[in-house]
Amino acid sequence: MSRFFKKETRVLGIDDAPFSRKDEKVLVIATVFRGGSWLDGVLTCTVTRDGDDATKAIAEMINNSKFKKQLQAILIDGIAVAGFNIIDIKQLFEQVKIPVIAVVRKFPDFEQIFNALEKLGKHEKIKVLKNIGMPVACGKVFIQFSGLSFEKACDLVKLTSTRSNIPEPLRVAHLIGSGIVLGESRGGA
Repeated sequence: MSRFFKKETRVLGIDDAPFSRKDEKVLVIATVFRGGSWLDGVLTCTVTRDGDDATKAIAEMINNSKFKKQLQAILIDGIAVAGFNIIDIKQLFEQVKIPVIAVVRKFPDFEQIFNALEKLGKHEKIKVLKNIGMPVACGKVFIQFSGLSFEKACDLVKLTSTRSNIPEPLRVAHLIGSGIVLGESRGGA
């Protein structure tokens, strides 16, 4: 039972599809869900592998969607898609005016991430990651959020996590993406 949201609050779950190092563009899948129970729609966009266009592409996908007016929150599987294409959740919130929550199963190894970005000369991405802040434990997952309080963000993650520790909109976006790219879905969102 949610303290802050109705059972069928409409949320968007975003995950990237599987990709290889040869791929220049990567498919991003977004599922429109009512709570963690009902799939109402699917959106897609593409982003550049290891690029800088994820925040802009996702904002455009959402702002151009017929579903936007219904959405109460955006859930993202992690803070990046397509490798190191970082989603600036603070900027995304500003561009779409809908709260954003990034969800991960394990606490990221930021030292390793920062070292890799440093070697690639991606200093701006390090600044973005530091500006977003560290993930915070919410049940059995970790979250980063913008546009709402920790209490509300964690409440919504729990409300939408109906079949696993990961919110259903993210789990289904992952399954759709892997089914499209690999010809068969696989777990592991």
